[in-house]
Amino acid sequence: MVRPLRTVADWRHFSESHDLDPVLNAAVAAFVTFGYHGTTMREIARRAELSVPGLYHHYPSKQTMLVGVLDAAMTEFRWRMLAADEEGDEDPVLRLELLVTALVLFHCRRQELGIVANNEMRSLEEPNRRRILNARTEMQRLVDGAVLDGSARGVFRTRYPVDASRAVVTMSIAVATWFKPDLPLSPEDVADRYVDYALGAVEFYDLT
Repeated sequence: MVRPLRTVADWRHFSESHDLDPVLNAAVAAFVTFGYHGTTMREIARRAELSVPGLYHHYPSKQTMLVGVLDAAMTEFRWRMLAADEEGDEDPVLRLELLVTALVLFHCRRQELGIVANNEMRSLEEPNRRRILNARTEMQRLVDGAVLDGSARGVFRTRYPVDASRAVVTMSIAVATWFKPDLPLSPEDVADRYVDYALGAVEFYDLT
């Protein structure tokens, strides 16, 4: 059975744009199309409607653009995940439902940012790579915490809670690779379904 989303909060609301400056918006579109290493500064300048020297006036390198994009993505992703976790109010089932909802909605509504974050983390140079990876790991730990809490309380029956948590996050992030806005399923519909998949992965059985 597909469960309805239980609550409405600011973290579910998304603006139409990525809220990035025009240069970073151009960089995101180019990175999605060509990949980081296949994208040239000339291509980003063309998409941003700037000259190449004009582009360098805003950002000194392609790497600084990638860092800017991923910092923006992780900042938005982090506050939405933390807000969803807080809304769960220490109920492990509700926490897991809301965290999965936040994961899926972000990767549908901010699909291009999700694609760049998933594909180009390897292209980051240190120390930014470690810093941004740590932020992503923190989000995994939120889901781990909900699953481990539910396991300790006996409401999740999986024998492998950490593995189940990783599987839940991995499948939720992968939504960015296939979701299309013209599908008959809305992002909210997809989130509903993935909540059910997640509850199945942790072997939750609602006996009420």
